[in-house]
Amino acid sequence: MSILLHGSAPAFGATAALRASREAVYRAVWRWHFYAGLLCLPFLITLSVTGALYLFKDEINGSLFAYRTRVPVPEMAPLGPDRLIFNALQVEPAGMPVSYTDPASPDASALVTLTEGGRKVLVYLDPYTGSVLDRVDRDAEFMMVVRRLHSLSYFGAFANAAIEVVAGFAIILVVTGLYLWWPRGRTGGVVSLRGTPVRRVWWRDLHAVTGLVAGGGLFFLAITGLPWSIWWGQQLRTWSNAAGLGQPAALWASRPVSSVPIRERLPDAGWTLQDAPVPRSHVAPGPAETIGIDQSAAILARLGMPRGYELALPVGVDGVYAAAAYPHDVARQRMISLDQYTGAPLVDVHFADLGPVGRAVQYGIGIHKGEHWGRANQFAMLAFCLATILLAVTAGTMWWKRRPAGGLGVPPWPRDRRTAATVTLLVAGLGALFPLTGLAILGMLGLDLAVQAARRRLAA
Repeated sequence: MSILLHGSAPAFGATAALRASREAVYRAVWRWHFYAGLLCLPFLITLSVTGALYLFKDEINGSLFAYRTRVPVPEMAPLGPDRLIFNALQVEPAGMPVSYTDPASPDASALVTLTEGGRKVLVYLDPYTGSVLDRVDRDAEFMMVVRRLHSLSYFGAFANAAIEVVAGFAIILVVTGLYLWWPRGRTGGVVSLRGTPVRRVWWRDLHAVTGLVAGGGLFFLAITGLPWSIWWGQQLRTWSNAAGLGQPAALWASRPVSSVPIRERLPDAGWTLQDAPVPRSHVAPGPAETIGIDQSAAILARLGMPRGYELALPVGVDGVYAAAAYPHDVARQRMISLDQYTGAPLVDVHFADLGPVGRAVQYGIGIHKGEHWGRANQFAMLAFCLATILLAVTAGTMWWKRRPAGGLGVPPWPRDRRTAATVTLLVAGLGALFPLTGLAILGMLGLDLAVQAARRRLAA
């Protein structure tokens, strides 16, 4: 008997040590999951609401704003862009034409963008009669407001950078949440709910099960949104272009180009090409006349440019007619620049001309915006947006039910400091993939250590 007891003691001790180690890791992961959620949840709700609205941009514009985006289709040819620009200037005489947006379908309105006193004005016109349907400041247009709220660019560059931090933390939330969900022999709360909404465990289980279903979608939305971020996205674009994996630099190599990036002429030039230089028209000695916007539109039609393109007017004597089309079918995306004097295509970029990184990012952005596979893509992304809101609500409710009176309810660090340090280093390593998130992690860790040190001094 004594031999049996002597043999079982080490096994029992090893089991207890393993259980304690797992508990320590769980607590350290839980604490970082709490921190990431504390920072992310308000932003994730805003991103989900505005993202859900933007998914149905065409539907909203075609219903709530049909008075300016939809027109009857008569048995007559549409007017040329030159006449439509002339009509737009009648309602904004002090405006300067910047671009013309071709109707994407026979029943769609045309759009002329004017600049006046530092602001841009959108003028919607009936392409058949030339009548002005509406005019609105670009920054006040409903979907532009939604878009700028989604990126937080509405509140300046600093707020826009916060989105990059949040995207990085969202990825940390998914990874740590998966670890916390892992069953470890449990049956309840894995794919089912225990108790009733009165109990905290019901909200915990709803949060875990929703996270299991929607975590992959949240991860995808964070990854595909990061290319638009203010620092990480710019670095990815710069690196991919330099490596020949983004914009096809060879198309510009033998052509005269300006120092102006295409995004300054075409705000929706697409992620891959927005840093590409605007080509320059060949300026012959002596006076020369431009081909005009009507002829430019005719050339674009002959070249097979998809409908709905935006055509920017030339700026300066060596400016070009620059057009970009970004239909829902990513493979049909295209950008063409025409010499303003001869109409010759200076640069003609098809989607297939982009490098593998550029194509992958453009595909990801298209899926992110619900533009692939019709309604299935839209409703899948909508489901992820709604699930993210539910995750935020359940997380907030859980915290409210477990928080101590007068306290924040931060999960305690495990007593094993080595485990806490190891998990923290792993989280910091994940954050290092997204430097702004990594800096935020270091800041949160420094604040945490300072608070703990202050508490120890007060307790002494």
